[in-house]
Amino acid sequence: MILNDISLSETDCVVNAANIRLMNGSGVCGAIFRRAGVRELTEACMQIGHCNVGEAVITPGFNLKSKYIIHTVGPIYDEEDSRCPRLLRDCYRNSLDLVLKNNCKSITFPLISTGIFGYPVDEALEIAIDTCTEFLQSHKDVDISVDLAVIDQEIYEKGVNLINNR
Repeated sequence: MILNDISLSETDCVVNAANIRLMNGSGVCGAIFRRAGVRELTEACMQIGHCNVGEAVITPGFNLKSKYIIHTVGPIYDEEDSRCPRLLRDCYRNSLDLVLKNNCKSITFPLISTGIFGYPVDEALEIAIDTCTEFLQSHKDVDISVDLAVIDQEIYEKGVNLINNR
């Protein structure tokens, strides 16, 4: 867990909490687009065109300190939709798969789907931490550093407590 603006990350990859059209948005998405360079990132995303919920795609990091931006689309939270937790886990897994495929050693995630997509923070934290931990345990032969960046002190403390109590 880190308490920091994800767009300032110096890891090999940062993850953008994207929309399915891969266009500039608000929150994490807007911060990443602004710091990376709106024109350059928009052009790269337009070449890809689309990303389904739970999937992930990769672009250069442009003006970021990170080499790559991994764009993943989290689910819009609906407590009646039993697919939401699986789709959120898929966002983390598919992003981590791209880290491996691109020979990267470090990644910073936001807390996917908790902004305008409305996912409850506590549940999203558990899914993020559990999924990343499971991935790292199943890939012990690869040295990857995984950060989860938040800008809220209370969420940061909840995440640290979850990690320490695992």
